[in-house]
Amino acid sequence: MIDAGAAKPGATRTLMKRLNSVFVFASARGLVIHNPFAGVKLPREGPGFRAWSDDDIQRFLDHWPEGSRPRLAMLLLLHTGQRRSDVVRMGRQHLRSGVLAVAQSKGRAGQPQVSLQIPLHPDFVAQLQALPKADPTFLTTVYGRPLTPEGFTNWFSDCAAKAGLPSGCSAHGLRKAAARRLAEAGCSAHQIAAITGHKSLKEIERYTQTARQTRLARDAMVRLWDQS
Repeated sequence: MIDAGAAKPGATRTLMKRLNSVFVFASARGLVIHNPFAGVKLPREGPGFRAWSDDDIQRFLDHWPEGSRPRLAMLLLLHTGQRRSDVVRMGRQHLRSGVLAVAQSKGRAGQPQVSLQIPLHPDFVAQLQALPKADPTFLTTVYGRPLTPEGFTNWFSDCAAKAGLPSGCSAHGLRKAAARRLAEAGCSAHQIAAITGHKSLKEIERYTQTARQTRLARDAMVRLWDQS
């Protein structure tokens, strides 16, 4: 299982944890003699989705003009920090006086997991309000229908490739970029989680630590240069 899932260590870790829980339960009930997952070291987590750099973001914006669907999709992902499954459901009905109300869909049995109120820049709210009122969501297919998460992923990856971005620039990478930019702006892990909806702060804390190190290093060198 570990060898077969080497390309996706994160998914393999999750599967092994769940199966281990099943065997622990079964062992306690006397349904199995041995737990094959007991004592097995989980594979290390991989780097995950590639976070977009500021250069990636600017290249995408330079390629796709104002008013285009790819540009709107990228700005929605970047300004909200949400998953693709939530971005494709967003529509005019979620706007409330400059705030985007989001009920994250990822959770048990597809039930809303976290409810968020995300303030948006007035200019971006104006762009969203200017979209066709008849559309059920901000992002639609060429036929005016809502996009599925899977269809959105394939379409958006093609848009990134057409903009000349490196392989691996995915929609989820923009969620990571949103968290990174918030960290670089000096936001705490809890403040970032209030936007992204993360329950675990582990990944967010990595962004804040990296951003803090970058700022401290920059300030240190500026002081050194001022003395020279």
